[in-house]
Amino acid sequence: MPRSKSSSRWLREHIDDFYVQRAQREGYRARSAYKLLEVQEKDRLIRPGMQILDLGSAPGSWSQVAAQILEGRGRVIATDILPMDPLPGVDFIQGDFREDAVVQSLLEQLFNRPVDLVLSDMAPNISGMDAVDQARSMNLCELALDLADRVLKPGGAMLVKVFQGEGSDAFRAEMARRFSVLKSRKPKASRPRSREIYLLGLKKKPGTGIAGGLEQSDMVN
Repeated sequence: MPRSKSSSRWLREHIDDFYVQRAQREGYRARSAYKLLEVQEKDRLIRPGMQILDLGSAPGSWSQVAAQILEGRGRVIATDILPMDPLPGVDFIQGDFREDAVVQSLLEQLFNRPVDLVLSDMAPNISGMDAVDQARSMNLCELALDLADRVLKPGGAMLVKVFQGEGSDAFRAEMARRFSVLKSRKPKASRPRSREIYLLGLKKKPGTGIAGGLEQSDMVN
């Protein structure tokens, strides 16, 4: 089947993309690594000794960056519905984090220790219908935030991709309620025409959201 004009244009842009070529040269799994690296350079959100949860991690570029910065001092727990090749310093759980069994596996991986940072670069499978895709995207953001409420320590941080549109202002307001500091980032590696931005919540407030941190009932005995 011949490619559509839009898919052919995307393929040409992808092949010629500066960050795609740079990722290939520097050994990163995807161009998205440079989005996290830019936020890291500006905000220093990843530090050795942290326990980090990476949601929607495949193919693994954000986990790769996080593990490199940790330099063996700390842990990255990653999860995705898609498979992901192993990475040094990264524990991977394949499954849908919206399912209770997958959440339980994540909680067991935490070893009774709350998370310092939640990363989410998730996006839904694109249907081509803007209203549907935006609703799915915001649902993923809300689910990621609710999971962050369960596992983040007070004072912890979250970096999440958000597509601007219906529901994004309400989500921003909810993040502002749960974190003392909220910043918006648009890395240079984000394609200019993309509606994506990254919201960075810092200093998570205690006792907010559905659990206000890792509840005793969630702990692994």
